[in-house]
Amino acid sequence: MNPLPSHPSDRADAEASAWLARRDRGLTAAEQDAYLEWLRADPAHGQALKRQERVWSVLDHLEQWRPAHSTAPNPDLLAPPRSRRPYWLAAAGFALAAALAVLITVPRSAAPTAVADRTPRREAIVHPGPERRILEDGSLVELNHGAKIEIAFTAGERRVKLVSGEAYFTVAKNPARPFIVEASGVAVRAIGTAFSVALGRTDVAVLVTQGSVQVMDQSRTTDLAAGDGAVVLGAGQRTVVRLVKLRPANKAVTVPPAPPQVQEVTPAEVERALSWQGMRLEFVEMPLADVVASFNRYNHRKLRVDEPEIADLLIGGNFRADNVDAFVRLLDSGFGITAEPNGDELRLRRAK
Repeated sequence: MNPLPSHPSDRADAEASAWLARRDRGLTAAEQDAYLEWLRADPAHGQALKRQERVWSVLDHLEQWRPAHSTAPNPDLLAPPRSRRPYWLAAAGFALAAALAVLITVPRSAAPTAVADRTPRREAIVHPGPERRILEDGSLVELNHGAKIEIAFTAGERRVKLVSGEAYFTVAKNPARPFIVEASGVAVRAIGTAFSVALGRTDVAVLVTQGSVQVMDQSRTTDLAAGDGAVVLGAGQRTVVRLVKLRPANKAVTVPPAPPQVQEVTPAEVERALSWQGMRLEFVEMPLADVVASFNRYNHRKLRVDEPEIADLLIGGNFRADNVDAFVRLLDSGFGITAEPNGDELRLRRAK
């Protein structure tokens, strides 16, 4: 693999090209966060992004030519246009808007006639949240896409085997019956808490959001209650157990190595790690007023567009339905629209 160019501008162009490729196939929630951080790290990144977009837009014209059409491409395909139609972006600029796949344009009433000829798509897509299962003891399990579990409750303990994928557990308190999640030889013991367990090909990751848990290697202790050799995690901590595959007697056996380290995680890192939770709302060129109405259907705290001139701003992006605060932060930091509390309402208006 060739290293990135050493010159700062060349490096920024190479990174911008890579981000455009990811945007073209669609950004995940984690990639959107990383994209925003990359743009904020250096003003040159946004400039490089615009340069690469201009190049890509020119090269897109080559799609109009195929070898079947002629033996040589039409030179006019790459010729500069005779006239350019004006277009407008919100004052915050395109680069930051693209960071979370959010595009905002000026209201239609203020847009040039040439832009008004193009009809926005105006599409709202609801992506259902993860599968939720309420266990017989009242505990809640949320399963990420592709996750599978097996339940084995007895009178003395509540045991769940994570067969594949990632799951988030909100455990009902019952000190007499400890709650144990088993994943490829790693056991996570809790009484009443909330945590996620992700089973990968080479490791098991545990993240705690409430209470505390014990993480241990079942192959090294038979007494889970004693907690011999266990790693204790509290809220805002995670650990990753690396798995080593051994194959004695032609049989694949997976065992964890030495005890892992406890890592502190920030609220933002927790939010990114659990971004798969909850229903998501995807908007394609939707007016801000309609986006607000969609959020209001799923939240007790309501948004209200307090100024008519921002009601027609076009919004595009993918958001958690229950994360109004993240949407408001985006409007505030990227586009100069603040949210002023008023009882159970948040009034959206231009920043003074």
